[in-house]
Amino acid sequence: MDGTVLVADDDRTIRTVLTQALTRAGCKVHATSSLTTLMRWVGEGKGDVVISDVVMPDGNGLEMLPKIAEDRPGLPVIVISAQNTIMTAIQAAEAEAYDYLPKPFDLPDLMKRTARALEQKRRAPSDPRADGGERPDELPLVGRTPAMQALYRLVARVMNTDLPVMISGESGTGKSLIARAIHDFSDRRTLPFVTVTAADLQDLEGPVRVLARVRGGTLLIDEIANVEDEIQARIVRMMDAPGDHVPRFMATSQTDLAAAMEKGKVRQDLYYRLSGAVVQVPALRERVDDIPLLADHFLARAEHDGAPKRWLSAEAVELIRRYSWPGNVRQLENAVRRLGLTSRADEITRAEVETVLGSQPEVEPVLGGGDTEKLSASVERHLRRYFDLHGNMLPPPGLYQRILREVEAPLIEIALDATGGNQAKCADLLGINRNTLRKKITDLDIQVTRRRKLM
Repeated sequence: MDGTVLVADDDRTIRTVLTQALTRAGCKVHATSSLTTLMRWVGEGKGDVVISDVVMPDGNGLEMLPKIAEDRPGLPVIVISAQNTIMTAIQAAEAEAYDYLPKPFDLPDLMKRTARALEQKRRAPSDPRADGGERPDELPLVGRTPAMQALYRLVARVMNTDLPVMISGESGTGKSLIARAIHDFSDRRTLPFVTVTAADLQDLEGPVRVLARVRGGTLLIDEIANVEDEIQARIVRMMDAPGDHVPRFMATSQTDLAAAMEKGKVRQDLYYRLSGAVVQVPALRERVDDIPLLADHFLARAEHDGAPKRWLSAEAVELIRRYSWPGNVRQLENAVRRLGLTSRADEITRAEVETVLGSQPEVEPVLGGGDTEKLSASVERHLRRYFDLHGNMLPPPGLYQRILREVEAPLIEIALDATGGNQAKCADLLGINRNTLRKKITDLDIQVTRRRKLM
């Protein structure tokens, strides 16, 4: 890499790491903990790329983007932030940041994006859009896991395009919230957002009435895979001849639409018209680290609505992390709200969580393969979804080792638990050398507890 990079972050460690990595790559680096200093450097004409945090001691990095664009048109700005919400990704996209990465970021990935920013000129900024209508300060989409961060970036990319959007995911994952977010932060946000089901399109006049309601806004077709073939044909004709005010078409589905098409349940012409952009919403069990964050979010929202202040004990948090949540985020929200209302004390105990979870209905995941699904098929499905969530970009380098680590760690932990922490028995069970097992325990930071295992 060749060029000068301006780094603004109030974390000294991050400044040091970035300075060292960029310098080794051949760049000149100016690093600061102050937005004021950063803006002075930009005004002086320094820097070919900016890497800036959002929350700084003397201001907000996102709010500086229009000023940077005004002073230095074409200067790429890469935003990094620990505020890992969809709002940050959307705001960064709206402010025309060159790129956005959540913290903790993958250093090789950031280096690759910086190199790309140095190689190509940033597109000329568009005229600021008039902000019509009220927009929510916060969307109920919470998550810091890589799966959710990739989802946020994909939403930000498709937001202001006219591509039809197909949103897939299990029941309760928040598909309609994703659709609403795309609309509310798009150029069409002042126009209607209309959700329809098959019932709204039953008669011949249904499409005409629907198009009259949406008036060039966003039309969301709910659970498209459940729509009869005749009505699917009606939707195709509606998309081909929408009239004078062309809406943006979106659809949701709990099932894999490509598989449904192959089975003849979804028309090919409808599938290809709706799949301009495909957004796969991960199940809650695929982003376990987001569960405590979501629980805190729901308790805080309940408190804001007038409920008593509540929080989960450490043991309660561990229990909700281990639960499968077949009903996904919707089931978690209902359970947490119930706990907030029924808890005897401010701190919600593990026993209270056990009581609530014990009464939860058994719901089978829609997209899962069931108990008969082979491990290889489950892994393949997970990996394809992981790649799809990155859109047109490749995942960060080092994927092979990351995937192996993801599989290896739980395998060893479960084997150790099954053998009562006896490493000799565990090594024999796994079919590996005891020294190899010890090294993997150290490398993967696995805690080993010796106990008597009752068989």
